[in-house]
Amino acid sequence: MIRREIIAIAVFAFTYLLISGRRLKVLPLNRPAAALLGTVLMVAGGVMTPEQAYRAVDYDTLVLLLGMSLISAYLYLAGFFEWTADWVLKASRTPRRLLLYLILTSGTLSALLVNDTICFMLTPLVVTVVVRGRLPLLPFLLALAMSANLGSVATLVGNPQNMIIGHLSRMPFLHFSASLVLVAVAGLAIEYAVLGWGFRRELTRAVLEPVAEAPRQIDRRLLRLTIIVLLLVFAGFLAGLNLSWTALSGAVLIMVLARRDTHQVLKLVDWHLLLFFAGLFVVVAGLDDTGLPDQLYARLRGVFGVTAGAQAWNLAWLSVVGSNIFSNVPFVLVAGKWIHGFAQPELMWKVLALATTFAGNLTILGSVANIIVVESARGHIEVGFWDYARLGIPVTVLTTIAGMLILLLLP
Repeated sequence: MIRREIIAIAVFAFTYLLISGRRLKVLPLNRPAAALLGTVLMVAGGVMTPEQAYRAVDYDTLVLLLGMSLISAYLYLAGFFEWTADWVLKASRTPRRLLLYLILTSGTLSALLVNDTICFMLTPLVVTVVVRGRLPLLPFLLALAMSANLGSVATLVGNPQNMIIGHLSRMPFLHFSASLVLVAVAGLAIEYAVLGWGFRRELTRAVLEPVAEAPRQIDRRLLRLTIIVLLLVFAGFLAGLNLSWTALSGAVLIMVLARRDTHQVLKLVDWHLLLFFAGLFVVVAGLDDTGLPDQLYARLRGVFGVTAGAQAWNLAWLSVVGSNIFSNVPFVLVAGKWIHGFAQPELMWKVLALATTFAGNLTILGSVANIIVVESARGHIEVGFWDYARLGIPVTVLTTIAGMLILLLLP
């Protein structure tokens, strides 16, 4: 039994080292490959049987992510994101207004869809818009990434860790958003203030030059169909229907009615992310069987404090640090085991969602959304670690404090 526990802890630590280290020169595996390796080692090491590994996967989360990704893919094929980028450029008269509109657009779309998907779809368009307008790229790339993280906290489908929290907590969709929407709005306002101050010289000197509007091919029929189905999906969320199957049903309904080659859509799904999650569920389940997460919580319990307020603040800052060391999704999978032991579990689920999401803005490596933005724009600009962190750190600290105050003051 002790040998099995040692193997489980060793596999877990090795897997998380690969995940948090991104790509090690010794073993250059990306996150999905690292999670898959950890899954195989858990079974090969005798920690879990293949049947136990299958049961460890949270299929509800994978189905929800798949459904929302498919809906986003149809919006992309319909030309929705291109139209949105053009509208933002046309409506903006000054660089500051463009910054504001971009933050609001990215934040809102990330709350409705998945933040990683929004960054994947919007970054090439934002780069094109900013280059066409002859503006500095850095402020707008940071605005896109940070607002995608901040806005996604508002709903249970805004980001992957919220999806997991929704499944673990069984919290109603509307009940969750009633608190976190205000947190997201406050966060976006703080982000705009910090970026506006941090890039005040660049934005003051820059002039948004009018450019000829590039012709966009909008599939109006597909766009109308997808938006109608998306509204129906969210109506189902608000009515308390199963999140995963409501999203997947909406995606399949569009597939049936769209009359488009489904190969185009399926190619746009982030299968790597689905594989990453599936592997993580198995690795964390293997560790959980050793009892180590419970033992760790027992040791930290005194540090968290006794009152709900003290526990909330301490969990928030632990989550910010833990999310940047292990990444937010793996941290949620481990910390989610502790929530039932706190004074107010419902509050702590919201704190966990807030802190692990906002932690993504701390550094350039804090979230997958950041990496997508930076990598997609690499052909036009190299964003260094400090280029991001000098503004990411104050945004993370200020938004976390503001968000916590909102959660604690709400009835």
